[in-house]
Amino acid sequence: MLVKTFGSAVYGVHAMIITVEVNLVTGVDFYMVGLPDSAVKESQLRIEAALKNVGMSMPRMRTVVNMAPADVRKEGSAYDLTIALGILAASGQVKSDEIGEYIIMGELSLDGSLKPVKGALPIAVEARNAGFKGFILPRQNAREAAIVNDLVVYGVEHINELVGFFNGDHTLEPVKVDTREEFYSGMDLYDSDFSDVKGQENIKRALEIAAAGGHNLILIGPPGAGKTMLAKRLPTILPPLNLHEALETTKIHSVAGKLSATDALLSVRPFRAPHHTISDVALVGGGSNPQPGEISLSHNGVLFLDELPEFKRTVLEVMRQPLEERKVTISRARFCVDYPASFMLIASMNPCPCGFYNHPARECICGPGVVQKYVSKVSGPLLDRIDIHVEVTPVSFHELSAEVRAEKSQAIRERVIRARQIQQERFSGEEVHCNAQMSANRVRDICHVSESGILLLKTAMEKLGLSARAYDRILKVSRTIADLEASGDIRVEHLAEAIHYRSLDRESWTG
Repeated sequence: MLVKTFGSAVYGVHAMIITVEVNLVTGVDFYMVGLPDSAVKESQLRIEAALKNVGMSMPRMRTVVNMAPADVRKEGSAYDLTIALGILAASGQVKSDEIGEYIIMGELSLDGSLKPVKGALPIAVEARNAGFKGFILPRQNAREAAIVNDLVVYGVEHINELVGFFNGDHTLEPVKVDTREEFYSGMDLYDSDFSDVKGQENIKRALEIAAAGGHNLILIGPPGAGKTMLAKRLPTILPPLNLHEALETTKIHSVAGKLSATDALLSVRPFRAPHHTISDVALVGGGSNPQPGEISLSHNGVLFLDELPEFKRTVLEVMRQPLEERKVTISRARFCVDYPASFMLIASMNPCPCGFYNHPARECICGPGVVQKYVSKVSGPLLDRIDIHVEVTPVSFHELSAEVRAEKSQAIRERVIRARQIQQERFSGEEVHCNAQMSANRVRDICHVSESGILLLKTAMEKLGLSARAYDRILKVSRTIADLEASGDIRVEHLAEAIHYRSLDRESWTG
């Protein structure tokens, strides 16, 4: 007897339907074809043990399992349940009338219980688009799949529930999630706030400008100055995700298996802070079975690289193209996948190995040329993609002991949202969404500077030793500062503040 069941494979952040054909004829062998990997082939042993332990049996017949399309490699253990139901239906232990109307995915334990799978959300989207009646999967993944409208989602914990469902002996309750309620209820849930930070008003201002224009930023300062604390609070002042961005971000985390059983939809911007020992593949994504890396997991959010010079040079260099193109392309012999990677890069570093170069109270013990060598660990092309360089100084005792509460994140966020709205109107109909994404041609069209402003830029580049690459960055940042003040023109004071945020471009900075 021939029975067809349906599963799905995830490539990048998109899914495709996999048809599992099970045919039973006279004989004793078991064959699995259609480019299955080792984990898929091993499903025979898991299925046989699970069926025996729940009171059913593996048919003693010649069994052929074909996974179509046969020229696409199938990977992972998520097809266990798909294959098991096909075998049970082909052997007459489960009624096959409605089994082809559902996408069925899940990993089987030897006792018949189900373990979670990766990529439930993109699979649910593909199931709806392909016209399937519903999606059956482990209960741990049910909530993330249930945010897809017009698709019935059943979460099951044991294979017996599914057997009883198709045989008409057991009913399953569909999992329902109100997508909009889930989204709006969690969009302001942050554990930290800018009001917790004592002093550092100039750094808060720089972070506000970075958030308003989507600019990459680097913080340079001694240990304990508050670089990490400030960076972790950046998501609290970014504009809230819209529903489209939330779905796109949740898809990536679903593919990577980063969602918990209680998660349905990510409604706050992600903040990722990988350790400096990370490999280049873990950062940008890849592997024999490609998975999204940290830069894709921070899509629509913030990627924080603490102690930037401590990262391996190769790791930092692979970020250059994603920073420009805002996506990662991973190519293999048989296929090519794209992962979105539109993120804000926030980095921090000590000014020197001992950490106290330019410290107001402590003396730097690094020898001649050491500071320059340390800073040069970060390549010029990478620094070229960072718009704002800010020096962080330690907070004084007077500021630490003051009882005055600082401005809350919500107040800063409102100013950022207003500035972003101005940019959305400016770039309406373009792929550009904020000032940081402007091309050089658009900078010339949009960032008009008066004669006095041109004179200031000329003086700054000559007197401070600013590099040529700083010119466009200064114009972009000054345009954002003007947007924060709802000013149509870039004034001299806007340019002066933007020039102040180019510390590492000064030839005299490292002595």
